[in-house]
Amino acid sequence: MQQYWGYTSFRGIQEEIIESIGSGHDTLGLMPTGGGKSITFQVPALAQQGVCIVITPLIALMKDQVANLRARGIKAVAIHTGLTRDEIIIALENCIFGDYKFLYISPERLSSDLFLAKIKRIPVSFITVDESHCISQWGYDFRPAYLRIADIRKLLPHVPILALTATATPEVVKDIQKRLEFRQENVFSMSFERKNLAYVVRRTDNKPKELIHILQQLAGCAIIYTRSRQRTQEVATFLRQQGVTAEFYHAGLPNIEKDERQQRWQKGESRVMVATNAFGMGIDKPDVRMVIHVDIPDSPEAYFQEAGRAGRDGMYAYAILLVDSHAPTVLKQRIPSTFPDKSFIREVYEHLGYYYQLAMGDGEGVTYEFDISKFCQAFKHFPVPTDSALRLLSQAGYIEYVDEQENASRLMFIVSRDELYSHRSDADTENVMRAVLRSYTGLFSDYVYIDEYLLAHRTGLSYHQVYEILKSLNAMRIIRYVPHKKTPLIRYLRRREESERLVIPPSVYEERKAIYEQRIQTMITYATATDKCRSRMLLSYFGEKNRYDCNQCDVCLDKHPIGLKRGIFNNLFAMLKQMAENEGGEVSICSFMDEAEKICTRKNVEKTIHYLQAEELIELHGELIRMKRNE
Repeated sequence: MQQYWGYTSFRGIQEEIIESIGSGHDTLGLMPTGGGKSITFQVPALAQQGVCIVITPLIALMKDQVANLRARGIKAVAIHTGLTRDEIIIALENCIFGDYKFLYISPERLSSDLFLAKIKRIPVSFITVDESHCISQWGYDFRPAYLRIADIRKLLPHVPILALTATATPEVVKDIQKRLEFRQENVFSMSFERKNLAYVVRRTDNKPKELIHILQQLAGCAIIYTRSRQRTQEVATFLRQQGVTAEFYHAGLPNIEKDERQQRWQKGESRVMVATNAFGMGIDKPDVRMVIHVDIPDSPEAYFQEAGRAGRDGMYAYAILLVDSHAPTVLKQRIPSTFPDKSFIREVYEHLGYYYQLAMGDGEGVTYEFDISKFCQAFKHFPVPTDSALRLLSQAGYIEYVDEQENASRLMFIVSRDELYSHRSDADTENVMRAVLRSYTGLFSDYVYIDEYLLAHRTGLSYHQVYEILKSLNAMRIIRYVPHKKTPLIRYLRRREESERLVIPPSVYEERKAIYEQRIQTMITYATATDKCRSRMLLSYFGEKNRYDCNQCDVCLDKHPIGLKRGIFNNLFAMLKQMAENEGGEVSICSFMDEAEKICTRKNVEKTIHYLQAEELIELHGELIRMKRNE
């Protein structure tokens, strides 16, 4: 810990988790965003022989963590889409023979024949499953690929598992352990309470005006979350027009643009990042002073995780949700979009067969690139329910729907070496061609995956200059250049069959729909309640009981009828109930006064007692306060 990170002590439950997994016990760690999850597997992996396999769905996070570990002199490698077969073999061989400490891999790669053949020979210390709530069908972000993790346990029966997540209800906590085949239940959890984070709901039918008002009133940098890619650009443009420096970010942007925008925001060159939920995982910016949602997320888990990116430095911060009068209706409309009728799901499946001209009984194991816009245009479907139908078909086991699979850039020469050497170009183009020839082999016989960032580094040019030069060489028919792109894929897991014979089981549809409806209702309650502490509402959802209000959310700061802040009144009443419980149902006025004066004035305590008596919530008997039975 001290040698590689310079820390002399652990935070929260880090040490308990490290001791548990280090002792060979299957372990589940619940740590909120910013709780220091990576330390809990990186430290014990370095302290043991062998390789720690880290399973995570986030390619960007993989790359960042590998780069950070290597910068500290620690051997780490990641296997992700975009690597050639030879590069994957080299990475796995390094784990077998090269004394590597970390192998990062996405859950989709676990079932590849190459990985399964090599894993038996890798000396594995333990397996870390990040974002482990994704393995639970009751989790808010279920991913079928995670179910394959349990299969790895059969190949490595004595290797313990460390599961980590920032958001899980008590039901999901149990399900994670069951699906990962824990030998016995073993959970370590931190409190989800964020004492430096004030949760605020602002009701407004003019969100742009409210955004500007908030940004004028509060200092510091911000993240603004929206639900659509188009809206990120609209909001960022509006903010810039109002004199606020702002970037926008979503999954559809090229990686180079995402990196540049993130860097400008992290360096403070732009104050605001307007983004979809694609932004935030692994972002290490502790001084975010506010996270503002202009659209309500459809689960408390998503909201808690995104809001939790504010104030990770421990300083005071705000999580602000903007709510208009249409919010409950809009939220409820997401239910049929996320769980369309089964007849529609069958229709999408049938149209998919027509789209690829696939005969009945064919298709098993075949993979196709998928353009959802063209598909919807061809069959007159709306994109959102179509996307949902494909995900449900994926969870039912008929297809694998991989949203925006990353394909690295590819290049091959279509002129001979002699023709190439006789070609005359400007200095920058010559520089790029030399770098390509020195960096890669086999370029004259087949496509080779390339990395424009690497070429930019080796030539001293920018990424954009390298890209434009390669495009120019492609136009001149000297090379064939296929730039990096993100392409959704459809992979048939079974032969195509009659749509009427599709079985969408209750565990995929009815049960998950009921849970989704419950999450939507929880968010509606959170957004519309005016008498419940927002922090306690979130904590209660995650199974954490807290008697006392936070005293900093908008509800707590609102005035109670007796003139006190509502949070202070509620905490006085909670304190009285707790003291009465401890004393057998009644407590002396004097002892209550002594305790209550720690949080407010004597006069306000007296007001509270008189109000509770008038409301028949307590009875006064001489110098004693007695709680009513129903309380």
